[in-house]
Amino acid sequence: MRQQFIFTIFAMLLVGTLSGETRDASLKAQTPADTIRKEGYALIFNSNDPNLVPAVKQKLIDTYFQVYPVLVKTFNKKATKNVVFIVDTAYKYVAESSGGEVKFSAGYLKAHPYDTDVVTHETMHIVQGYGDSTGPGWLTEGIADYVRYAYGIDNAGSKWALPDYNAKQNYTNSYRITGRFLLWIEQHVKKGTVKMMDASLRTHTYNDGTWKELTGKTLDELWAVYASSPAVTV
Repeated sequence: MRQQFIFTIFAMLLVGTLSGETRDASLKAQTPADTIRKEGYALIFNSNDPNLVPAVKQKLIDTYFQVYPVLVKTFNKKATKNVVFIVDTAYKYVAESSGGEVKFSAGYLKAHPYDTDVVTHETMHIVQGYGDSTGPGWLTEGIADYVRYAYGIDNAGSKWALPDYNAKQNYTNSYRITGRFLLWIEQHVKKGTVKMMDASLRTHTYNDGTWKELTGKTLDELWAVYASSPAVTV
């Protein structure tokens, strides 16, 4: 029993040592985090991509400080003022946000170095802060893409734009399709609807009746009018 006990302890120590070595190796693979502070906002920038182009990194940083404070002031003054960016070579999607952290695909940034307004979309998710929202995911993403359109600083540089309407679309398509629908509502139905809808999602008061409460029409009624006359000024 004593020999077995000693062996077990040794095995645990060995596993712990190896785990620590693996963790240390992973940390060494990352460049030291940069912390940038401006006018009450902070950004911690971390990357494990040794080939990240400095100009792309700087553009991500500049976009954060130019756009994020405006989004906080406009939509949610209680949103965090301390955000973390992580550029990850192992991450295979475009980008995602969780809490106060945004993860970017190193591969995507390499292939699309001008698409730095992905920062606008993802940091809007931080501002949204819906938690366990009662609202639909398509609306969450639609609001973020509407905000990218309205507050982005170089969408043209990345050739990003809201798509033209076609009859195969539905408001549940999310992202840019929903974003354009929201733009139409702002221009032709009631200005400020997106801001009020965002607030209802954050306070968990959103329901199917919210559309009629804010605009005088149900969601399906709004879409029907939009489908019949979808022109927007872009």
